Amino acid sequence: MNFCRIVIFLLYIYCWISAKPILSNNSFLSKEGSSQIPSEFLNIAKRSEMFEWMVKVRRTLHENPELGFEEFETSKLIRTELDKMGIPYKYPIAVTGIVGFIGTGKPPFVAIRADMDALAMQEGVEWEHKSQVPGKMHACGHDAHVAMLLCAAKMLQEFKDELKGTVLLVFQPAEEGGGGAKKMLEAGILEHVEAIFALHVASRYPIGTVTTKPGPILAGGGFFEAVISGKGGHAAIPHHTIDPILAASNIIVSLQHLISREADPLDSQVVTIGKIKGGSAFNVIPDSVTIGGTFRAFSKHSFLQLRRRIEEVIVSQAAVLRCNASVVFDTNEQPFYPETVNNNDLHNHFLKVAGNMVGAKNIIEAKPRMGMEDFSFFAEAIPGYFYYVGMLNESQGHLESGHSPYFKVNEDVLPYGAALHASLATTYLLEHNLELSLQERESSSDEL
Repeated sequence: MNFCRIVIFLLYIYCWISAKPILSNNSFLSKEGSSQIPSEFLNIAKRSEMFEWMVKVRRTLHENPELGFEEFETSKLIRTELDKMGIPYKYPIAVTGIVGFIGTGKPPFVAIRADMDALAMQEGVEWEHKSQVPGKMHACGHDAHVAMLLCAAKMLQEFKDELKGTVLLVFQPAEEGGGGAKKMLEAGILEHVEAIFALHVASRYPIGTVTTKPGPILAGGGFFEAVISGKGGHAAIPHHTIDPILAASNIIVSLQHLISREADPLDSQVVTIGKIKGGSAFNVIPDSVTIGGTFRAFSKHSFLQLRRRIEEVIVSQAAVLRCNASVVFDTNEQPFYPETVNNNDLHNHFLKVAGNMVGAKNIIEAKPRMGMEDFSFFAEAIPGYFYYVGMLNESQGHLESGHSPYFKVNEDVLPYGAALHASLATTYLLEHNLELSLQERESSSDEL
């Protein structure tokens, strides 16, 4: 009987120790202990119960994808989890967006962000948790981003009384072309916020690595649509028609000349036509053709020059073949995105935090990419920082890049993203307070 009591007592002690936070007050609050914070958060995020919970959240979201500004069930799931954690939040912001708050409720304020929306495409991956919504898919990893931020929230809430300021949890709608960040910014969510961080999963880089760079990392860009109008008729008598298909063909070719013959070869720019719609029969010339595309650049001057020339080329080339053309840049539905620029001071902060987590050798310098990211609206307003978290495990096979119907997430990446979120925010607040303390001491010394 005594032996059984001893065993029960020892089990109780073991469970009590296991349930205690890994980080001690000293390691969390002291400058000397700050270097341990990233690895400690990673240890917590890798715990089986935490990892399995993240996987469950991610797979639930993956089965139920929602497009930009339609993320009502996604938002409901997030709010339910925040309620369980006891984290206050504001909702709705920009239709479906949420901003949670952890910490003192007082300055300094730092934000960490996840995007929530899916893409309008049919999933091609056959697996147990395939999208249950026809024509919609989480093909860019935003389901994983939400799961990571929720896990970071869970960890941060455990240490809320030790935070030296306030962390904002930004769950953002409509990243995929809808400019959800712009609408959240216009709603004032970053008022008094001093810095904001965001991540993206990366298929090309190994698990356990991160990829980033200071300065411009992603291009600015926008979208356009044009209608080329002619006169339809029978394909056998084209001289009785004004052929908009031929005009559209010339326009598409001429638009490529904007890059090959007008742009500085050292100034990265892109014009791509991704949509053509016109005609429905082999032997009928249609009345009109609609084309649509995107244009990207790394400088505001180049971007505005491209916009002007795109319209000129479309209208002029249509006129050459006797057609009329109208060009629409619908900035209400699809706003122009600024280039995404990483703040230099935050880059140094990231290198230190990521280095303490994955090691300096696993921080890969990124090359600027022509992709767009509406985190750029946040980073244009306040110091911002955007980085990639590798998820490739070559033993598990090739991973398709984002926006592919065969895109997959290696869920082993989840703890890394969650831990980076939590570490970047807590150490930012910690170091900010240490700087203030040093300034106060220097001020007091000057007065003496």
